[in-house]
Amino acid sequence: MDYNTTRKRLVLPEYGRNIHKMVDYIKAIEDRDDRNRMAKAVIAIMGNMNPHLRDINDFKYKLWHHLAIMADYDIDIAFPFEIPKPKDRLEKPNKVPYCKNKITYKHYGKTLETLIQKAAEFEDGKEKDMLIEVIANHMKKSYLLWKQESINHKVIYDNIKELSKGKIIIDKELNLADTKDILNRTRKNKRTNKKGKR
Repeated sequence: MDYNTTRKRLVLPEYGRNIHKMVDYIKAIEDRDDRNRMAKAVIAIMGNMNPHLRDINDFKYKLWHHLAIMADYDIDIAFPFEIPKPKDRLEKPNKVPYCKNKITYKHYGKTLETLIQKAAEFEDGKEKDMLIEVIANHMKKSYLLWKQESINHKVIYDNIKELSKGKIIIDKELNLADTKDILNRTRKNKRTNKKGKR
């Protein structure tokens, strides 16, 4: 029996053994024009295997690069693109720097802190009042999702004052959503999501 474990390891298994065999066959062709023609035919087959990716900008480039990888970069054909060298493929990508932004209240998140700071820059008026009310409602919702228990509105107002560095002081009761409504909506959404996943 000829088992896959005894066969040559596939470099890109997603293309299957037959495509790898075709690439090996192309490498063995002596005439360069014939090799180029066969390579184009194999690229067309590889493209047909993933038709949903055809709209991607660099789809053709990826196919030619994959052909080079399967040929172990040892194939003399006219590549329509500049193919990276094998050493480039083995290079480690640059390390993505970790975000070091300090978040005062993790349950509110950094975006809400930024919103509060932007709201503090607004001129006093109806627009600023409406924005503060929207922010306070979102803070209440975020807190309830995190803690699942009621929060005193004064705590939210104090948090806004602290996060705005004292620029926003709320001295009247805002029209915030009812705790029961927020929790019921959250539970309802969770049930709907669970049903959708089945």
